Amino acid sequence: RIFCSQIIVTSGGLYTVTGTTTDGTNCSRTREIQVNESIIADLSEDKITIVDDSENNSITIDPTNLGIGDYEYALNDFYGEYQDDPYFENVPAGIHTIYARDKNGCGIATTSVLVIDYPLYFTPNGDGYNDTWNIAGIATQPDAVVYIFDRFGKLLKQLSPIGSGWNGTYNGINLPTNDYWFSVEYNEPIDGKRKEFKAHFTLKR
Repeated sequence: RIFCSQIIVTSGGLYTVTGTTTDGTNCSRTREIQVNESIIADLSEDKITIVDDSENNSITIDPTNLGIGDYEYALNDFYGEYQDDPYFENVPAGIHTIYARDKNGCGIATTSVLVIDYPLYFTPNGDGYNDTWNIAGIATQPDAVVYIFDRFGKLLKQLSPIGSGWNGTYNGINLPTNDYWFSVEYNEPIDGKRKEFKAHFTLKR
């Protein structure tokens, strides 16, 4: 007759398990078992760094504070190819879903982030190419607002990210070649918190 028993452990470590017969033969066998602790990852906002750069947008997950598990990562595909590297580069503008999967089977954590992109320059000369400037990646956020300023902080234009963009004029007058600054206010896709992003671009004539 075979009897099944189990031992419940509450922490990780190396355990020694000994099984002994009860039929009077006094036979025993000992085995060492390594128990690894794991939990589902904590993908809170402070664990994720987003670089909004029109040449190389990137998303980086900090693996040092996600939890005690052993994790691998995927972007935008729950069933996709997971990688050990917590870094994704050349990420297009828009909303992206991050997946962190525990290799020991404790589950998959998910969160969504917004990557903003913008042209580094535009050329409003009427040739049909790069004639207007606007933010990319937040067209799904009608409440987002873009403000454009000159180098002295004067407000030149207020834009909607779903509009046609800025044509390089102020009160109908063409502004000169120069660097211009902008800020964009938008809502985070998960918690709805209002955030602000600032950078600059170049108008070329």
